[in-house]
Amino acid sequence: MYFVQKIKDLIKDNETIIFVDMDGVIAEYGFKEKLDFREKRPLKSNIEVLKQIAKFPNVTLHILSICRQDSQIADKNYWLDIHAPFFKERTIISKESYPNKASKELKLAYLQKFKQENPNVKLILIDDDNGVLKYIWENLEGIKLIQDSSLID
Repeated sequence: MYFVQKIKDLIKDNETIIFVDMDGVIAEYGFKEKLDFREKRPLKSNIEVLKQIAKFPNVTLHILSICRQDSQIADKNYWLDIHAPFFKERTIISKESYPNKASKELKLAYLQKFKQENPNVKLILIDDDNGVLKYIWENLEGIKLIQDSSLID
């Protein structure tokens, strides 16, 4: 598969953390849909590609997702347990806890702190939101950004 080989070439033998957005990348997402995360349709082809990458010895897959309400964190974890249990590392941030912050700001703050605490680890972010990707590209050096459409062969 193209994407699996692309990741192999990108990481080489480096210890790598791949942060994966959840909504729109591994779970179907619609802007005007009910926010019942337990019932979201899994994007099985993307999940299968990531499952292969999770087997790489020097790679850790890490969910980095945003939700609107604190109560939705449990729903997202439940969904991951059912549809993508190989994601052992999970960070799900609620906007309810940070009411004046946009998703892109929350992700940037998390990634900046993570990078500072793990300076020798290669970081990759896979996201479906071009606004988030652009914002992180403009504000954080040393992270590889991948649009989720690259997962599809």
